[in-house]
Amino acid sequence: MNYQNEELPKGAIKVGSTPSMTEETVKPAILKSHLAPKGKIGLLVVEEGHCQYVWEDEEGPALDADPEHPIVIFPERYHHVVLTGPVKFRVEFYTILDKVIEVKHPEEKKRPGQDFL
Repeated sequence: MNYQNEELPKGAIKVGSTPSMTEETVKPAILKSHLAPKGKIGLLVVEEGHCQYVWEDEEGPALDADPEHPIVIFPERYHHVVLTGPVKFRVEFYTILDKVIEVKHPEEKKRPGQDFL
């Protein structure tokens, strides 16, 4: 398995979350190229099953996510989720009050998580 070896930054404060989704109820935008909400760090939390996560700006295999291996979603990087079978997951959103999160793509792009903050 190809797990991400990252943790949320110290001082991260949860500010929102999507509802839990399954392979049947997933928001279609999550399965397509998109960015996290402006100034936020995401955390893909798998509650049951497993799925994969793809950074679109780097080569290599998809990252695997399961209940023991969440994915930290860094801001301003294009990404999408790949469903590989039955799964239940959510995306949590965090901010860091004493840090400015760098914006690499200031133009407006699809940010499906923005509505959950």
